[in-house]
Amino acid sequence: MAMNKEKIFADTPGKSNFIHLNNAGSSLMPRPVLDAQIAHLKLEAIIGGYEAMADKKDQINAVYNSIAKLINANSDEIALVENATVGWAMGFYAIDFKPGDRILTVEAEYASNYLAYLHMARSKGVTIDVIPSDENGDLELDLLETMIDEKVKLISATHVPTNSGLINNVSALGKIAKKHGILYQVDACQSAGQMPLDVEEIGCDLLSATSRKYLRGPRGIGFLYARKSVIEKLHPPIIDLKSAKWINDHEYELRNDAKRFENWEFNYASVLGLGIAVDYALDIGLENIWARNKELADYLRNRLIEIEGIVTHTISKNQCAIVTFWAKNHKAADIVTTLRYHHINTSVSEPGSTLLDATKNNLPGLVRASLHYYNDQDEIDKFVDILKKIIN
Repeated sequence: MAMNKEKIFADTPGKSNFIHLNNAGSSLMPRPVLDAQIAHLKLEAIIGGYEAMADKKDQINAVYNSIAKLINANSDEIALVENATVGWAMGFYAIDFKPGDRILTVEAEYASNYLAYLHMARSKGVTIDVIPSDENGDLELDLLETMIDEKVKLISATHVPTNSGLINNVSALGKIAKKHGILYQVDACQSAGQMPLDVEEIGCDLLSATSRKYLRGPRGIGFLYARKSVIEKLHPPIIDLKSAKWINDHEYELRNDAKRFENWEFNYASVLGLGIAVDYALDIGLENIWARNKELADYLRNRLIEIEGIVTHTISKNQCAIVTFWAKNHKAADIVTTLRYHHINTSVSEPGSTLLDATKNNLPGLVRASLHYYNDQDEIDKFVDILKKIIN
C-alpha cells in the first residue's frame, strides 16, 4: 500500500504545534489512537470500569492478535505489560540463573538492562561479558563464537540503542544462540514500529517493546513476546490471579501461555490505544514506514554535515531514524532547551544511558533527533536552520 502522506499528516494534530523530533522518546499519537482511549474512558465513566472491560472484551482480545501479526508470532506468545522495562524484566527475572552462569550482551546496551545484569551478578553470582564491536560499531560475531561455553545462560541484546542510529545484527545473534542452545532475549523498544520485526527471523526467545515510541501508541503500556517452547521453563518473578491459578493451600499452577507474565489490573484505555496504534502501523505497512524513516534520516544527516562544529555519532553504515550529534562548545541540554523554545522537540542522550558505548567512544551528552514517517523535509530544513543559529 502506498503511504498516504496527506491522511497521515491530517491524523497527526501535533504537527500543527511542534516539529516533533523526539519519536525515540514518545511519538505523536494519531487521532484514531487518541479517540479510542477517550471513548473508553468515557465508557468507564458512564457504565463502570469492570463493565466497560467486559463490553470491550472482543476488542481487547484482538490487541493480542494485532501484536502477534506485527512481529510474526502467535497470540498466546504475547503478554501485555505496563511498559517495555516491565516486559523486559519479567522475562529476564524469570530465568533461573545459577552461580557461575554467564550473560553475554552488547556494547551499546541500555542502562536499565545492564543494571539488571549487575543486580543478577550481585544476587546470584553470574558473570557479564560484552560482545566486542568493530570500529564501525558492528558486532564481532567471530569473536562471539570463541566466547561461548557451557556456562553461557543468556545472550541479551538491545536491537537499536538509545544513543545512536546503530542497528545491532540481532538475527545473526539469534542464529548463534540457536546453534548453541542458548536462551536469547531482545530489547526492541526503539525498533518496534520503526522497522519490520519478525521473531522467527530474529530467532529470539524473548522480545519486549513499548507502545509510546515508534508504534505511536499511548504511554504506560507495552508487550512481551515469549516463545512457546520456552514459556514452561520461565517462572515470572511476580505472580497473581491473572498469571496463576490457586489450587489449594499449598499449590498454585502457572498459565501455560505468555499471560503468565501479566498481572490482573490494566489501563484498558491504553490497551485499546495500543491495539489501534499497531493496526495503524500495519495498515500503512512496516516496509513503507521503514523506507520513509530511512529517507528522512539520511536527509537530516546530510544536512547536518553542512553545519560547522556539529559532530554526528554515526559509526555504522547500517543506520535507522535516530540521529545523534553534539556541537563543540555547546551543552546538549542547552541546545535542546533552545530548540524547544522554537517549538522543536528533541532530547538529550546522556552517557549514562549507554555507558559502555559512551566510554569507548568518549561521548559527551548528545542531542537526539529521532524522526518518524509523519515528519517531512520542510520540518528538517527548519530544524537545521535554527540549529545553525544556535551554535554559530
